Amino acid sequence: MNRLFVAYKPSGVSSNFFLTKLKRKYKTKKAGFSGTLDPFAKGVLIIGMGSYTKLFRFLNKTPKVYRATLWLGAKSDSLDTEFIEDVEILKEFGESDILRVLKSLEGELEYEPPIFSAKRIDGQRAYDLARAGKEFTLNKINSTIYNTKLISYCHPFVTFEASVSEGTYIRSLGLIIAKRLGLEYGSLSALERLSEGQFRYNNEESLDIKKSLNIQKNFYKGDADNLKYGRVLALKDLEIKDDGVYWLDSGSFISVINIADAEVNYELGRIEC
Repeated sequence: MNRLFVAYKPSGVSSNFFLTKLKRKYKTKKAGFSGTLDPFAKGVLIIGMGSYTKLFRFLNKTPKVYRATLWLGAKSDSLDTEFIEDVEILKEFGESDILRVLKSLEGELEYEPPIFSAKRIDGQRAYDLARAGKEFTLNKINSTIYNTKLISYCHPFVTFEASVSEGTYIRSLGLIIAKRLGLEYGSLSALERLSEGQFRYNNEESLDIKKSLNIQKNFYKGDADNLKYGRVLALKDLEIKDDGVYWLDSGSFISVINIADAEVNYELGRIEC
């Protein structure tokens, strides 16, 4: 089964556990997802089945849009509700202050990722080390925050949306918001991924792979059997000859090719569509 679709992961389960349920539902053994969601989070998860699992890196998945609720004054090492240790009672802020801080995030942002994250430290996941009580340091990372929007402020909860680059940690954004409001702590009480680039949840309907690729289409003018049987392609037979990665349409299947230094190589084998 070759299929690409958008699923909606509920909160409280891991992305891998959710994928296992989808494999059973669609009676397939080969499937994968792009862009892991923590068990705490819910929302859009791009699913590929069969040979479509090879295409994740060629999909248009940026920007990602999240909706989150920040609990001001809540202390948690995981920056969510899993490890709440203490809650500070706070005076209410003016909505203008919340808006000002949200807008201050927009642009390039350098920050520390959460210690409860999937980043690797000497081959181990940071969240495994954190759960074991081991001390470690994570390098700062950079993200682009394209846009932020205040959805509601019902003290002490701030619900906002953020359009961000891949690899952005929304839990860290929540802590930054709290600190820029002059607080020591803030943790997310809810997190939902609304979209990844052009991909939104639509009842798990199959997506047209040809409309989902984020690479340019090229055109092959040589013998069609060369594509059909995966033979070596000549640069002169391609319409676009510049270096880069392209996809070729052969009717019932596509091929992804890489042009570099006047040579044409298959980035992926033939994929039925």
